[in-house]
Amino acid sequence: MKPGLRESERLRLLAEWYHSPLGAQLARQEQACLERMLGEVFGYYLLQIGIEVGFSAVLAASRIRHRILLPPVACSATLGRQVASRPEQLPVATDSIDAVFLPHTLDFASDPHGVLREVERVLIPEGRVLIIGFNALSFWGLWRLVPRGANRVPWCGEFRTPFRVTDWLTFLGFQVEFQEMLMFRPPWPRILPDQLAVLDSLGKRFWPALGSVYALRAVKRVSTLTPMRPSWRRHKLLPGRAIEPTARDGSHV
Repeated sequence: MKPGLRESERLRLLAEWYHSPLGAQLARQEQACLERMLGEVFGYYLLQIGIEVGFSAVLAASRIRHRILLPPVACSATLGRQVASRPEQLPVATDSIDAVFLPHTLDFASDPHGVLREVERVLIPEGRVLIIGFNALSFWGLWRLVPRGANRVPWCGEFRTPFRVTDWLTFLGFQVEFQEMLMFRPPWPRILPDQLAVLDSLGKRFWPALGSVYALRAVKRVSTLTPMRPSWRRHKLLPGRAIEPTARDGSHV
């Protein structure tokens, strides 16, 4: 892959990569994880920013009534309504969306902080953001150090750790309530399926932080001011604002 490609072009190539054997393996795990993340999410509107990647069936089975796809460029997906826009400048009203789904959007965004700020703006209080991204601290993250792999999808993206993304979310007032690591196998599609299952099982048990893909769900917390009741009890004052006498050591002050 040539360096300097636009964000929309890189996301298009990522969507095509999901049709490869390795991409199909990852897609199955991500779809199952998304189904678990959506178990406690409900509302009227869910906004998906980025690639569609075959998540439409999982989202259609959720308790969200309306789903809107916002791809970097217009596409022929079947995920309800869609509007092409930059993720850092969402054409969405403030406090109007119940949930936002970011499938590897932060990995290929030119301004990931701006994306999260916009997500915080459009979400209603107690709204949820669901994030899937590539983990820098993993076999796949190490593969980016290989010269021939650094310029190829998906390793041309900016891998980050879930701890860093959690810090960004906390700074914006979110509280992470779900985290799961996926894909503990190395990025070698020729490994036998039985061996892949063993690697995933061992990884979740012995090195859970080294999954190649992280999934986060965070809730938007809004701090509210507690109104204080006015004190209607008046203090008693002696005539002429004199100080009341007090007894101390048998004397009066």
